[in-house]
Amino acid sequence: MRTIYLVYVLLFLGKFVCDGTHSSGYGDDQHPLSRIAIHKTRLALHVSASIEAFPTLLGLKDEDSQWVTVDVEHPEPSSDDWVGVFSPANFNSSSCPPLDPDNWKIGKPYMCTAPIKYKYANRSNSDYANTGKASLKFRLINQRADFAFALFSGGVSNPKLVAVSNPIAFVNPKAPLYPRLALGKAWDEITVTWTSGYNIDEAVPFVEWGLKGESKVRSPAGTLTFDRSSMCGEPARTVGWREPGFFHTSFLKDLWPNSQYTYRLGHRLQNGMYIWSKKRFSFKAPPYPGQDSLQRVVIFGDMGKAERDGSNEYSIEPGSLNTTDQLIKDLKNYDIVFHIGDMAYADGYLAEWDQFTEQVEPIASAVPYMVASGNHERDWPDSGSFFIPLDSGGECGVVAETMYYVPADNRAKFWYSADYGMFRFCIADTEHDWRAGSEQYKWIEKCLASADRRKQPWLIFAAHRVLGYSSNSWYGQEGTYAEPEGKDDLQKLWQKYRVDIAFFGHVHNYERICPIYQSQCVNTERSKYTGIQNGTIHVVVGGGGRSLSDYSTLIPAWSIYRDRDFGFVKLTAFNHSSLLFEYKKSRDGEVYDSFTIYREYKDVLACVHDSCEPTTLAN
Repeated sequence: MRTIYLVYVLLFLGKFVCDGTHSSGYGDDQHPLSRIAIHKTRLALHVSASIEAFPTLLGLKDEDSQWVTVDVEHPEPSSDDWVGVFSPANFNSSSCPPLDPDNWKIGKPYMCTAPIKYKYANRSNSDYANTGKASLKFRLINQRADFAFALFSGGVSNPKLVAVSNPIAFVNPKAPLYPRLALGKAWDEITVTWTSGYNIDEAVPFVEWGLKGESKVRSPAGTLTFDRSSMCGEPARTVGWREPGFFHTSFLKDLWPNSQYTYRLGHRLQNGMYIWSKKRFSFKAPPYPGQDSLQRVVIFGDMGKAERDGSNEYSIEPGSLNTTDQLIKDLKNYDIVFHIGDMAYADGYLAEWDQFTEQVEPIASAVPYMVASGNHERDWPDSGSFFIPLDSGGECGVVAETMYYVPADNRAKFWYSADYGMFRFCIADTEHDWRAGSEQYKWIEKCLASADRRKQPWLIFAAHRVLGYSSNSWYGQEGTYAEPEGKDDLQKLWQKYRVDIAFFGHVHNYERICPIYQSQCVNTERSKYTGIQNGTIHVVVGGGGRSLSDYSTLIPAWSIYRDRDFGFVKLTAFNHSSLLFEYKKSRDGEVYDSFTIYREYKDVLACVHDSCEPTTLAN
């Protein structure tokens, strides 16, 4: 068997070259895969070393994920041996892009694809360095291509390729997967977006859907994708690149408010055969704007993804699975989700977007999963982003804008409004200019001003970076307690249009600010707000899963509650006069901070500082 594997390896490895250079743009919070100097790989094939993966055929029962066993034997083991998962299985230099100064700084490397994840060989056997034997468990998801496992020595900084496994694959790698719902531009419209391996020249995508228990109709879907040239820099253009597949979006219209619908994803092949999603999914249609019914909203930011197989490189999002699992557990108790930026933290390693959409599928397939743009989706120098760090890993917004539908006029400008019953949401894009006079500032004012507060009394502003208030340590060191220039102009709009709550992520913790205007608390109440609204409550809810942020040692007077833990916020509108706010921890789903707002329509209309309508003394 070892001889067979060695022959297989030699057949596809080809000529060895190693002059490529890849630099990551990450600091202490370095992306795990960027630590692997895959471009430095050297051949060190050992005739007596082997790595075998089984089962070889996955998804025989229509699964889109499956556990795989990987057995390793190495006659010269060391504690820094590691096993990488590669997809496609043929990961040698033949899959490298054409030589391009924008792709590779010094020549073309021998291996130009990072693994999609990895484990150290001694993970399952602490005595591996002595025995040279290990049996590892990996959980694979369907990602439109086959897989192979590779054994390396030399650690991640100086990898030497020792052995390559047999390839394994899912029965149908092109299957339609990972549906994600979103609100459409009309109140009675839901969009369904999913991923598959079928382009439109192979199969026609559609959704079969209808009221639960009644006959179904079919709605066509549009198809989008992107290529390597759409990426702005490395690693997205280089070691992080992976064929993204195709993204299909269908618009389900004329929905009956609050009614239950079922749907399934379909593709009609050129030969007339049909490919269906593994099951039927369901959702509840949105309420009519202004409808007086129970409406529940979940809001958080900065979640990321993690691996259920314990792949030990994924420590930078330690709370991700806790948040995901708690939301899955509580799925029947909320109606819509807002993930306000920094979604997958793929940072240019595109395979991780599949892993993220698979992780949140139980949520996103059942309730609208609305997203906002964060620095890890958008920021890249000279790409039109307001900030210019390397946080997106070269994605420069393309991946998020293509994979996720939002009801924006232009998804490259990721700001939009969303009406949900008694709520009006104005979702801003902090990675584009928001200051007075900018295109986005004008849009924000239009979004806030157009809210009919008699029908939609609960006006919510949300964005990724903190444009309001936060006592996070680095903001404290800057002396701004927010993004520089963040609230200078926007606070006038929040006050003028009486925004109830402004939500922000980016800072990986939870903090609630008093009702505030111009850095001054305008209400001394902490848990029950009644009557006239005279300031906006600000909330940082960036503890979705990424490594937690520290606070400044100084606690500003406006900071009511701080919690350095993973969690999310739930808003419950009981009617037009009563709103419940709850902060829940991801680890147990219990409420750790809460308040209520009770007021009448006349209280919203009342004149307060810098929000009074013009008046005249004329009769």
